[in-house]
Amino acid sequence: MDQGSDKVNNEGSKLTHYEGTEKLLELWFDTITLENGEVKKPKLPDDLRVIPRDEIAEMLVKVKCEIVSFSERDEQYAYVLSESSLFISKRRLILKTCGMTTILASLEPLITLAEKYCNFKVVDIFYSRKNFMRPDLQHSLYKSFEDEVKYLDSIFDRGAAYVLGRMNGDCWYLYTLDNSSIEQPDQTLEILMTELDDEIMAHFQNTKGRKSEAVTKDSGIADLLPDCMIDGFVFDPCGYSMNGLLQNDGYVTIHVTPEKEFSYVSFETNASMEEYSSLVERILTTFRPGKFVMTLFTNEQAACRSSRGALKETFLDRYTRQDRQYSEFKNYDLTFGHYIRDKKA
Repeated sequence: MDQGSDKVNNEGSKLTHYEGTEKLLELWFDTITLENGEVKKPKLPDDLRVIPRDEIAEMLVKVKCEIVSFSERDEQYAYVLSESSLFISKRRLILKTCGMTTILASLEPLITLAEKYCNFKVVDIFYSRKNFMRPDLQHSLYKSFEDEVKYLDSIFDRGAAYVLGRMNGDCWYLYTLDNSSIEQPDQTLEILMTELDDEIMAHFQNTKGRKSEAVTKDSGIADLLPDCMIDGFVFDPCGYSMNGLLQNDGYVTIHVTPEKEFSYVSFETNASMEEYSSLVERILTTFRPGKFVMTLFTNEQAACRSSRGALKETFLDRYTRQDRQYSEFKNYDLTFGHYIRDKKA
């Protein structure tokens, strides 16, 4: 996974910087209808999974990544990528890429493919990311969120852009549409961790010749969620990615950049829960981050009903809250938090 530009540490020796922070794109689709209400191409299947793999791979070339592993369960396909993950279900597509990838280059090809094979149009979009460690190393479009918003506005009508957290510290950016029409249950927990514990990160270092199953078990990742079909992948010489498939269209994904100078771990799931305190505790115990940003996005049909009560801060005996913000949208609400581990914890 490691690639990028030269970086100099305090001793003056060169390190290779890798941007673990992902860009996350989630697209929801629905059938294209004519003005009279008739379906434009009624014979096409209404399932994104019919898009041929070679066309998906060609799209990923534009993003600057490739498929390294594939799994499927129930209603979902999952791809581990050279730079994070791709999930495809009937009407939802999630693309998550790290490093210096150009994720927004996927938008126009995906819109074209969805119409060609499924007669689908985009009905909602969620594009989000934490602030980068080294934005100067990104492709020009991604050096500032304002430029990303301008590009997204050129494709979508009624876009809305937000920033949560401190603009002079750790923050989280979001772009979505202000006319969401998604009616099925939807809730997404994301925990973005930095300054990871050295002993724990050792599980993901010096991976040459090691099997992903052993890394998944020894690190504690295998125990985070029950009934999860895990497809793990270790990178040489270091780094780890995991896609986990739950029942129906449930998923979990974890990505680890273990180098001390720019350590980063992301955890994301749409597991249906009424509240997440037990899961969050397991994640924090497993990775022991020095800092983390946490978001929970839920719509009105979700099992937890609202993100505000579903994110109980049971960990404040070890972490100090820097920020906690709550936002309401048309059919969603969002809770954002930023936390720093206490020095004695």
